[in-house]
Amino acid sequence: MSGEPIVEATVELDDVTVRFGGLLALDQVSFDVQPMEIVGLIGPNGAGKTTAFNVICGFQKADSGTVRFPALGHNALTTSQLCAAGVARTLQGVGLFTNMSVLENVMAGAQGHVGRGFASSLFGFPAGYRHELKLRDDAMAQLERLGIAKFASALPYSIPYGITKKVSIARALMGRPSLLMLDEPASGLDENELQELAELIVQLRESMSVLLVEHNMDFVMPLVHRLVVLNFGKVIATGAPATISTDPEVLAAYLGVDS
Repeated sequence: MSGEPIVEATVELDDVTVRFGGLLALDQVSFDVQPMEIVGLIGPNGAGKTTAFNVICGFQKADSGTVRFPALGHNALTTSQLCAAGVARTLQGVGLFTNMSVLENVMAGAQGHVGRGFASSLFGFPAGYRHELKLRDDAMAQLERLGIAKFASALPYSIPYGITKKVSIARALMGRPSLLMLDEPASGLDENELQELAELIVQLRESMSVLLVEHNMDFVMPLVHRLVVLNFGKVIATGAPATISTDPEVLAAYLGVDS
């Protein structure tokens, strides 16, 4: 209806192409993520999923095409703009600082929002001290939200792998993102941890969009609203999980079933 408000996507890729020498990593890739939507980006190894993530995050420059963040008021971002623009990402490996406690790792996730307060804290200024206390409180709140506050003082190498995954998500949430990008969040988790992660992602969707790359289809299918399937750098299908699961081209490319 013409009277309905226009809802702008959290991120849009429009005909994005990336080449690495003679390799066409992304070939005119187009998809979007709508506000409060969970989208899964799937495909076989080498399909271009991580490259797409890297383009969105500004780690990789597109040879052609555009990346837009209309709801955030930004076009293509540099890595330094991510947090301030409301975009947060976890890595395939948890990427935690091994010589910092869990709490300090989570505090580091707010670096894009700290501004002068961080510099002040380095020199022991009162305003900086108050800012650091606020950061600590916020970080503890995220750890409590994820049920891992008891690990706050531990070093990453001393805690279970499933907990480090949650720590990396807590760190990403410190940026108060509008778009949370999860890269292989389910890898290495047992069944109980997978269930907890799925419940967490559903909760997060109440306040942000989620875009995730994942190989565990049993985990992805009941979780996402929409799937984008890549193969050899091209989008071969987009739609609801029930539709994608019976798509002949997807079955042939991703699940190894002849079409």
